[in-house]
Amino acid sequence: MKKSVYVLLTVLSVSFVLAACGTQKETTTEKKETTTEEKQVRSDSKKLKVMASFYPMYDFAQKVGGDKVEVINMVPAGTEPHDWEPAATDIKQLEEADVFVYNGAGMEHWTEDVLDSLDNKGLTVVEASEGLELMEGEAHDEEEEAEHEEKGTSYDPHVWLSPMNAKIEMENIKNALADADPENENYYTKNYEKYAAEFDKLDTFYKEGLADTKSKDVIAAHEAFGYLCKAYGLNQVGIEGLSPDSEPDPARMDEIIQFAKEHKVKTIFFEELVSPKVAETIADEIGAKTEVLNPLEGLSDEEMESGEDYFSVMETNLKVLKKALNQ
Repeated sequence: MKKSVYVLLTVLSVSFVLAACGTQKETTTEKKETTTEEKQVRSDSKKLKVMASFYPMYDFAQKVGGDKVEVINMVPAGTEPHDWEPAATDIKQLEEADVFVYNGAGMEHWTEDVLDSLDNKGLTVVEASEGLELMEGEAHDEEEEAEHEEKGTSYDPHVWLSPMNAKIEMENIKNALADADPENENYYTKNYEKYAAEFDKLDTFYKEGLADTKSKDVIAAHEAFGYLCKAYGLNQVGIEGLSPDSEPDPARMDEIIQFAKEHKVKTIFFEELVSPKVAETIADEIGAKTEVLNPLEGLSDEEMESGEDYFSVMETNLKVLKKALNQ
C-alpha cells in the first residue's frame, strides 16, 4: 500500500513539473514575440522623417529612401505649388524632421525665410537642383520685367522635366539621406542606382521619340518645359511666364496666335492644375485642339492612388508630344 501511494505521488509530481515546464515554454515564446513586435515598432520609429517641398521632391525621396524613410509632401495633392506657402503645422513638422528636400532655383520662394526661423539644428537640408546649369527666365510683360529688375536674374526652376536633370536631383537627395543616416548608405545607393537606370531609359525614349517629329514647336500654358525642350531639340513658346498665375496681356495673346498660325501649330498645351481658359481661347482662334502636358508640379489624389509617378507621367507626356508634333 505504501509503495502504491509513493508511485502515485511520484507520477503526480512528474506531471506537475512537466505541466509547469510547458507553461513556462509558452510564456517564454509569448515574451519573445512581444519583444520582436516592440523591436519592429522601435525600428519603424527610427525611420528618417523627410519633408519634401512638392511632388517631384517627394517622389524622388520616396524612391531613394524606400522603407527607411517617412516622406511628407508639404504641398497637398492637386495644389499648384508656385505660390504655395507653408502653414504653422508645416513649420512644426520641419522642426521635427531629419531631412528637408527642396528643388531650389527659385521654385520655393519661402525656403530661406523658413529655414532661418527654425530651431532644428540637426536638420539636413538639400537643394536638389544644386550643380545643374540653370536657364534664365524670359519676361513677357511689364509686370514680369519689373519683377526681374527688382529681384535680379530669374531662373527657370523646372529642371526636373529633363530626365537627366532629374537623375542628378535624385543623386543629390540620395547623398543627403546618406549623410543623415550613414548606416543605410548602401541601401540608398542601391535604390538610386536602380532608378538612375530608369532615367537613362526614359532619356533614350525621348531622344528616339522626338527625333524626327514634323513640328518642333510646343505652345504651353506656362514656361515649364524649357529644360525638356532644350534636351530634345524642341522650341518652347510659353503663353504665360515661369509662374502659371500670371495673365497674358492682349499683345502677348496676339503674338502667340500669330506664331501658331505661321508655324501651323495644331495643339495648344495646358496643365491640370491651372485653368485651361487661355489655352482654349488661342486654340479656338486658330482652329487647333488642346491637350494636357503635365509639368509634374503636383498629382491629384486619384493619380496618386492609381500608382502614377514621375516615370509614368513622363511616359504619358512623351506620347502626347509625339502625337501632337506629328499632326
